Amino acid sequence: MIEDIKKRSLHRVKILEGQVRGLAKMIESEEYCMDIITQSLAIQKSLGSLNKLVAENHIKTHVAHSLASKDELKREQALQELLNIFELNNNRGTK
Repeated sequence: MIEDIKKRSLHRVKILEGQVRGLAKMIESEEYCMDIITQSLAIQKSLGSLNKLVAENHIKTHVAHSLASKDELKREQALQELLNIFELNNNRGTK
């Protein structure tokens, strides 16, 4: 993993850990439902930021390496992974 992205990802995970602990406390203390939902949505946004970092790392390392390969199968797999990331991102919360 690219060192800067790894550092930023781990920082994001630590923030998420705190947010989830806070959410659990809010539920245990039966805080106002709208406040709980607001915190839950903030966690989802933080997870989105983490996903973006991991996707950036994957594209800059594995995908770039595979696209530069002379192996047609590796290039096709890299393109399919890019499409999968795009599809996963666009299908969030649509079920």
